[in-house]
Amino acid sequence: MVKQAEIKRSLMNGAVRDTLEDGVAEAVDVDVLIRAPVLVLNLNYVPVNICTVRRAIVLVTKGKAELLENHPGYLHTVDREIDAPSIIRLDYMVKRPFLPRKLSKKEVFLRDKYTCQYCGKKPRDLTLDHVIPRRQHGANTWENVVAACNGCNLHKAGRTPDEAKMRLGTTPRAPDPNPYLILQNRVILEEWKLYIPWSIRDGTNE
Repeated sequence: MVKQAEIKRSLMNGAVRDTLEDGVAEAVDVDVLIRAPVLVLNLNYVPVNICTVRRAIVLVTKGKAELLENHPGYLHTVDREIDAPSIIRLDYMVKRPFLPRKLSKKEVFLRDKYTCQYCGKKPRDLTLDHVIPRRQHGANTWENVVAACNGCNLHKAGRTPDEAKMRLGTTPRAPDPNPYLILQNRVILEEWKLYIPWSIRDGTNE
């Protein structure tokens, strides 16, 4: 196990080495590598956080996490080389509440699978519709907002579905909290994909 003092000395070095395909060592900026992102998995392999290489090394050396995958490159200490983690797994279970999804146009489209909730089509001109119209004091909530194509939205106008003789395909409700919210707007590294659902990797975030 690498000592804390050795880690500190290694982080003060000017560069780390990255082994290329032909075996030649190339200098890599240590400041860039120690700030590189690391995927942190819970004990059950579910992603719970993104930290830096510096933080990941501390967790691994303290025995609080195990190293699963490395970045290309390593830190050089006084007498050894330290792998730069890319994925680590905690040795204990972290229980953390998942934040509810915020109501937004994008999140409503995701919940409704980019499908009009009245005609069932997947048009390019998708809009938002308030089931109970705002003019009838309809609330701006998950239970009252659905995706609708422009044609259905215009036909329904300021009426309720019953008044417009239209039927909702599904009853709108708040989606389940998203445990992968930490990965939104993040670049997904190739080695991370094994631990991330296809929907997140494809950018749908369902």
